[in-house]
Amino acid sequence: QVTGYLDDCTCDVETIDAFNNYKLFPRLNELLESDYFRYYKVNLQKPCPFWDDNSHCGMRDCAVQPCHSDEVPDGIRSGSYKYSEEANTLTEECEEAKRLGAVDDSLSKETRQAVLQWAQHDDSSDSFCEADDIHSPDAEYVDLLLNPERYTGYKGPDAWKIWNSIYEENCFKPQNVKRPLASGRGDDGGHTFYKWLKGVCVEKRAFYRLISGLHASINIHLSARYLLQDTWSEQKWGPNVTEFQQRFDEVLTSGEGPRRLKNLYFLYLIELRALSKVLPFFERPGFQLYTGNESQDAETKHLLLEILHLAKSFPLHFDENSFFAGNKKEAAKLKEEFRLHFKNISKIMDCVGCFKCRLWGKLQTQGLGTALKILFSENLIERIPESGPSYGFQLTRQEIVALFNAFGRVSTSIKELENFRNILKNMR
Repeated sequence: QVTGYLDDCTCDVETIDAFNNYKLFPRLNELLESDYFRYYKVNLQKPCPFWDDNSHCGMRDCAVQPCHSDEVPDGIRSGSYKYSEEANTLTEECEEAKRLGAVDDSLSKETRQAVLQWAQHDDSSDSFCEADDIHSPDAEYVDLLLNPERYTGYKGPDAWKIWNSIYEENCFKPQNVKRPLASGRGDDGGHTFYKWLKGVCVEKRAFYRLISGLHASINIHLSARYLLQDTWSEQKWGPNVTEFQQRFDEVLTSGEGPRRLKNLYFLYLIELRALSKVLPFFERPGFQLYTGNESQDAETKHLLLEILHLAKSFPLHFDENSFFAGNKKEAAKLKEEFRLHFKNISKIMDCVGCFKCRLWGKLQTQGLGTALKILFSENLIERIPESGPSYGFQLTRQEIVALFNAFGRVSTSIKELENFRNILKNMR
């Protein structure tokens, strides 16, 4: 039932389906299986900053299997998030400078300037996420291919508390406006809520739709990779139609399901737009996706650029120029609010009691946060020099891996939707 145009966009569902399912999805999958993109460093031990919660999901499928250090390619392990040779020497000099407690006078003026700019960049406030300290002893590499996102059995009050905190406290919504289908409340079919949503500025509406789209995407993954059979001899995973219908069927969700799915398409457009904008950063000859395996790294970069050019070729991109376009002072204030709300959501991920859900929650919020950072850094990206470090705009390896894996999850959701449509058609 989800067809036609999307609100706040010139794009329609059918164009996205055709583009994603037949052009982009297969190549993106291939990219995410490469060594550079499959290893993600994460700290799953951080305490929840908002409430006392030591209740961890004890179910087998909630566990995450971290990598032994010898499984991760050397190039990724050795300070992997600064890339080109120039950047690597600068980073070493920068760390050396920090050890000396000051910038060494014997360095050339340019190098000193560069060292200071690196340090400034690393403290910069352009981030939309509370990033993990990847140098913490608790941070470990995880092979994402061996820890796939799927149904774990984590649900009930604990899971509800996470989403409730995200929607109620971080989506700009006043307390007196109730969310559609919120349990135990006199629901008016979402009438008051959607009246409120229609009345707010485009940025706040977009914020809610991005979070709702992310929620929908995660629910599709859980329905598509559901534990169908669990015996001592084997576990069988696959699509669970009943689970899918409970979350998205128009009748069973009082019209809410199709809206959630449209928000998923909206999220897809935002992340796709970010990929099309970030091309100049990756196109520089000095930029490497460094794992230490030269021929493989060159192939991975070639495939990455192919995907970014494909993203750029999409005919009906979201136009983000309507964002923060009003009064400069008001716009700056709103943008900062937007960033802080999103940062808060990334912190809430440390309260998720299921480690596998926490891993994928952190990765997907960091990926979306990176997409937002790209969209709001357009002027800086346009000014990136062809060679040498790009001071104004920088992405760490963590951000790059999260950006593409998060988009991979949304792309997978759109592909899985087609699969559910076909299953339902055949059931009728």
